[in-house]
Amino acid sequence: MSFKATLQPTNHTFPVGKNETILAAALEHGITLPYSCRDGACGVCKGKVVQGAVDHGKAQAFALSDEEKAAGMTLFCCAKPLTDLILESHEVTTAQEIIVKTLPCRVEKMVRLSEDVMALYLKLPTNERLQFLSGQYIDILQKEGKPRSFSLANSEHNDELLELHVRNIAGGTFTNHVFTEMKERDILRIKGPLGTFFLHEDLPNPIVFVASGTGFAPVKSIIEHALHIGFKREMHFYWGVRKQSDLYMLDKVKEWEAQGIKFTAVVSDEAWSGRTGFVHQAVLDDFKDLSNYVVYACGAPVVVEAAHREFTTQRGLPNDALYSDVFTFVPKA
Repeated sequence: MSFKATLQPTNHTFPVGKNETILAAALEHGITLPYSCRDGACGVCKGKVVQGAVDHGKAQAFALSDEEKAAGMTLFCCAKPLTDLILESHEVTTAQEIIVKTLPCRVEKMVRLSEDVMALYLKLPTNERLQFLSGQYIDILQKEGKPRSFSLANSEHNDELLELHVRNIAGGTFTNHVFTEMKERDILRIKGPLGTFFLHEDLPNPIVFVASGTGFAPVKSIIEHALHIGFKREMHFYWGVRKQSDLYMLDKVKEWEAQGIKFTAVVSDEAWSGRTGFVHQAVLDDFKDLSNYVVYACGAPVVVEAAHREFTTQRGLPNDALYSDVFTFVPKA
């Protein structure tokens, strides 16, 4: 059994199961409401029940008082519907509207994706969640040295664990630590979410994703979010790597292809049966006009810079239609 929830002032509607929280149902249907702890303790997800009735669940008294309940307020992370609902709440549409937090986390799982790429799955404390927009990144804070930035590879509706793809870079103190010393259950401190690289759902244009190396991670996050919410756009994904063995998670890519994503792998440093050369050149070869497209480019600076320069000057891509995330390396700190 489910109930219908209508959100004001946008008039967006979504179903909420009898035993489902309003926040969980909204996120499941691509509607991003403010939240932080998802445990009834912080009050960030507080909104108004304009019409209908809810079970307030495990909302804690200091986050939702009896006076607020009487005034129609509830915590969407705890509240479950008893009837159809009309709700009043702000919807999150930009990165600036999300709380940036500094949190401890535990290394829950480590998975070797390729010879020099490790997936880290990080678990936050039980009463914490990190709200983010798919494609954003976090900083890993170190006792000594500068923070290390890594894109989130999981999408925003799947936030139980934070997924990072870490490449082992020669001279990289932190990345070397990941591959030689880090173990499951280690504790890290993170800050995030950060960055403005995320899906702009309001744009009607078809999309070209261009990634090099572990630039795959934020593209994975965005594509999985887009497919989850039923985002109806033509989408192309070009992934450039040095060697064929650098292509990982191809089972995921096949799932995306089955749902309409057009995928092209490009290998630069060895011969193979597919496309070779530079990944941005493959896009130039395939598209004679990008004036009606939106491009998301991420990875090594040389790739992002070449895409920006040549897509705009040679293929008519508007400057404001290219969103980028440059992966830079800070050695020995």
